[in-house]
Amino acid sequence: MATLVTGIGELTTNDPELGKLTNAALVFSGDRVVWAGAAADAPAADERVDVEGRAVLPGWVDSHTHLVFAGDRTAEFEARMAGKPYTAGGIAVTVGATRAASDEELAANLRRHVDEAAYQGTTCLETKTGYGLNVEDEARSARIAAEVADEVTFLGAHLVPPGADAESYVDLVCGDMLDAVAGQVRWADVFCETGAFDEAQTARVLKAAQERGLGLRVHGNQLGEGPGVRLAVEFGAASVDHCTYLTDNDVEALAASETVATLLPACDLSTRQPLAPARRLLDAGATVALASNANPGSSYTTSMAFCVATAVLQMRMTIDEAVWSATAGGAEALRREDVGVLSVGARADFQVLEAPSVTHLAYRPGVPLTKNVWRLGQRIR
Repeated sequence: MATLVTGIGELTTNDPELGKLTNAALVFSGDRVVWAGAAADAPAADERVDVEGRAVLPGWVDSHTHLVFAGDRTAEFEARMAGKPYTAGGIAVTVGATRAASDEELAANLRRHVDEAAYQGTTCLETKTGYGLNVEDEARSARIAAEVADEVTFLGAHLVPPGADAESYVDLVCGDMLDAVAGQVRWADVFCETGAFDEAQTARVLKAAQERGLGLRVHGNQLGEGPGVRLAVEFGAASVDHCTYLTDNDVEALAASETVATLLPACDLSTRQPLAPARRLLDAGATVALASNANPGSSYTTSMAFCVATAVLQMRMTIDEAVWSATAGGAEALRREDVGVLSVGARADFQVLEAPSVTHLAYRPGVPLTKNVWRLGQRIR
């Protein structure tokens, strides 16, 4: 059964040939887009939805979250707001709570956050393990995530557990832990940062994951300049995420590579770090994605619209750049061509704004503008 969405005041397709259309229409059948163009040229369909001049754009593609967790870190946030600096060590608090939670509790919490994101227009979401940090809890985190999320990433190399020997723990990550999760995940990630994993340890994990056929991602350059970006590019990682502190060589390497620089503005704000240099990256020719980094410690939000508004108002991105980065950019960071775009053959994932254009996402910051959401051709809001 085909459905015609008409009366679209502004249609953001992210398709290079179609571009942004006014007075547009969209047709989907089942879970796929089958036509997009001028409303006057729209083909007949079995059903018709009139959005009455509102803007339509792809659903958000959130390519970086940490949503398999239990517990609360409100006290840590309050301490940061009172002036205590952010370090990676707070992860251990969530690890303890996650290990103590039942499968049912972890699954319910994950589903609640995924539904919360979907209500705000996120139709494709990646999430990571990384709060188990032992073979059993990383494996069950991967299994639970695979039942809910579109994309699952293994992040056993999130932090060395308190009391563990770092080199012995890396051995575990590269061996038994990777073996335990391999059937449930598409990606492997490493937190390459002071207080987490150094250059040599990061390279070991990336190599082991690559040998098992997993795609690669890197947390890099969040707390200071370091080897994260360089390693990500050298290993051909799909993305390097954070990118808060970059040298000229880092920017040049990203611009010359297919590795996406995924920026996490909500995290930068929550940790009181400088905002990532989006304009510098874009002007150099790097591919930029925006993601929420939704997690209980350093970025407890699922609002991609907030990230888009921040990118425009404070990171000097244009609205079109920010929307692209939060949709098609996220898709590129996940090496996907079926999401983040509204063209023939793509997933029928889109949102309708209570506004005539995407400009209102930054023009009216903080206002919940997502009115309706379709995912895989099914209306979920």
